[in-house]
Amino acid sequence: MIAVMLMSVALIAGLCVLAYTLAVYALPFMLAIEAARFAYVTGSGLIGAGLVGIVAGAAAYGLLVLAFASLRSPVLRLIVALVFAAPAAVAGYALVHGVTGEAVPSEVWRQIFCVIGGGFVGVSALVRLIAIASPIHNGD
Repeated sequence: MIAVMLMSVALIAGLCVLAYTLAVYALPFMLAIEAARFAYVTGSGLIGAGLVGIVAGAAAYGLLVLAFASLRSPVLRLIVALVFAAPAAVAGYALVHGVTGEAVPSEVWRQIFCVIGGGFVGVSALVRLIAIASPIHNGD
């Protein structure tokens, strides 16, 4: 009985990590899903649609990172960062809204938690974009 309880806690923790990761990478993930759906509808089959989705998601993420790293104008970098972080913040808000559906009885507190969760995921997406796009300095 205790082993089942521990496994369910580990499974829930794993699902939360997966949901958080998908929320941080919301824009590339949704582009990958839509590309895979389009490929499947046009007759590529299940495996072909999966490959198209993976390539589209990786390309979208790579293009965002490349654009953020290569642009020098702060305004353009801010626009690229917002394009990447805004869907992540919305996905984080929706994630917290779904998780706290039955746990938080007060709607005001639920909205407060949702806004904080969405902000946390948006900032986390922005930090990941900056960390990947900025060159690593080794002290030279």
